[in-house]
Amino acid sequence: MSVQLNHTIVRARDKRVSAAFLASILGLRPGADFGHFVPVALANDVTLDYMTVAEPQPQHYAFLVSDDEFDAAFDRIKDAGLAYYAEPGGGGPGEINHRWGGRGVYFDDPDGHAMEILTRVP
Repeated sequence: MSVQLNHTIVRARDKRVSAAFLASILGLRPGADFGHFVPVALANDVTLDYMTVAEPQPQHYAFLVSDDEFDAAFDRIKDAGLAYYAEPGGGGPGEINHRWGGRGVYFDDPDGHAMEILTRVP
């Protein structure tokens, strides 16, 4: 068997709110509670398992999407009135990037995690 990422834990102030937030942007649904976690399953069988903690430390999560998925997610970002930016750390506010011949954009989730959607990788 080759090595694959199976899941990662995303720490949030409210696991249900944060899982629902990301799922809504990506056009997904959060899964049913599973012990301490609320999973958000991605197409490559990886889950983001949201867990409630008192003080989450912001992390970065990047999602490779198709052009159509990017358009839909970016529309949801704008419709929600979220701030978005072209560069990590908030550079290029109100812009997207065009790295590697594709498009990418960053936005923050309710816990300050830097989320990224992108259509191409090197």
